[in-house]
Amino acid sequence: MSINSRREFLKNTIITTAGITIIPSLAVSGLGHKAPSDKLNIVGIGIGGKGHPNLVGMNTENIVGLCDVDWKYAGKCFNSFPKAKRYMDWRKMFDEMANSFDAVMVATSDHTHACIAAKALSMGKHVYCQKPLTHSVYESRLLTKLAAKHKVATQMGNQGNSGHGVRQVCEWIWNGEIGEVKEVHAWTDRPIWPQGLQRPTEKMTIPSTLNWDLFIGPAPMRPYHNIYTPWNWRGWWDFGTGAFGDMACHVLDPVYQSLKLGYPEKVQGSSTKINTESAPQAETVEFSFSARNNMPKVNMPEVKVHWYDGGLLPDRPDLLPEGENLMADGLGGCIFVGSKDTLITGCGGFNARLLSGRKPEVTPYLRRVPGAVGYVDGPHEQDWIRACKESPENRVEGTSHFGYSGPFNEMVLLGVMAIRLQGLHKTLTWDGQNMKFTNISPTEELKIVTSDEFKVIEGHPHFNTRYATFNAQEAANGYIKHAYRAGWDLPAMPL
Repeated sequence: MSINSRREFLKNTIITTAGITIIPSLAVSGLGHKAPSDKLNIVGIGIGGKGHPNLVGMNTENIVGLCDVDWKYAGKCFNSFPKAKRYMDWRKMFDEMANSFDAVMVATSDHTHACIAAKALSMGKHVYCQKPLTHSVYESRLLTKLAAKHKVATQMGNQGNSGHGVRQVCEWIWNGEIGEVKEVHAWTDRPIWPQGLQRPTEKMTIPSTLNWDLFIGPAPMRPYHNIYTPWNWRGWWDFGTGAFGDMACHVLDPVYQSLKLGYPEKVQGSSTKINTESAPQAETVEFSFSARNNMPKVNMPEVKVHWYDGGLLPDRPDLLPEGENLMADGLGGCIFVGSKDTLITGCGGFNARLLSGRKPEVTPYLRRVPGAVGYVDGPHEQDWIRACKESPENRVEGTSHFGYSGPFNEMVLLGVMAIRLQGLHKTLTWDGQNMKFTNISPTEELKIVTSDEFKVIEGHPHFNTRYATFNAQEAANGYIKHAYRAGWDLPAMPL
């Protein structure tokens, strides 16, 4: 019997046997959802770092499986959930536990998010995936389409997205409180991990508790060194996306939501010295967006969004009090320059205020997630769990579901690519629908530093900087859609 036929059969049976009493579909077992009292069976992959508090935030449910390539690093999480089965290889976990879990939490290094999440979605499993959602634009588009196809509940792990701050920012801007916004500035104090590094030459022995081949996953193989993992992988191009990829999914979330941004038309990046291995220590990015559909109380004109990290900050607005620290919340913030007023917020839209001193009187109307008052673990995860238990037809999606966070993540990764392609010395034009740059010719070359040495010899400076030359179009295409290492692949892109 098909799922639809089974649903109709059960519906008719309930109506017939219960007379005039119709039981709500949420309470009926077997209709593709769970009653709130039922518990999900969840597996966690990448549990040594952020994955551990994510799973603690999900501990109202059954945590039935745990997977990490580094069992020493994962030890605390293993101890927190002693009954869960343990794995090093998520593929083996999926094979052996396919019928034993409903949902997956993914918090591995950025470069393995997509292959894990795509497989889980194709299996019809609900997915919670840490930010940045993926390592490439193509991977983001793939997860967006797979989530829509399989009608499962999804959530990217930018927990501030569930907070009250971003909703308040949206309500103020949509009410016309600051007028038309044509300029936004956003910043973070990251990186707080090593960046701007060259590939180490020292050889190290792989720890017995680490499966190095599984950590490398779809990336090109390289010798083991402890500078890569745990945690430091964020600064290496093969494994992470640098400060921009790590923090923009938090800081730019209220910007992307409130201004209803889509694909940018143009992007340009600038940074401290960049090399082939590692993200730079500080960078700026400028996005240009065309006008969007106007809202009832405010127009949505062309807008430029400026990004700063590594200690760089925007110029201080005239009305900002002297001595006020733009890094006061330790994460970053945003300035929305409107035609009527200027709105400043902390990271994720928290602590919003108008620089004029006026306090908007706007009645809150967007859905609030209980307990989501800051960057705390729990509410964001629990809102996803709630969505998992609702039927696809009646589901209220978590606001960072892949239908939202996938396109948003594409914007973030476009900023990462603007930094990597800055050696072309141009503003890049972007065809978002077709995922390609339109002003990089087949013959252009891109020079990137491979090593940079400086010595003082007999009181005189000596510089030795080496470069590699790439075909620019091929390099850009490789950033947009990665070539995976043999043995690792992705599902086909749904039509």
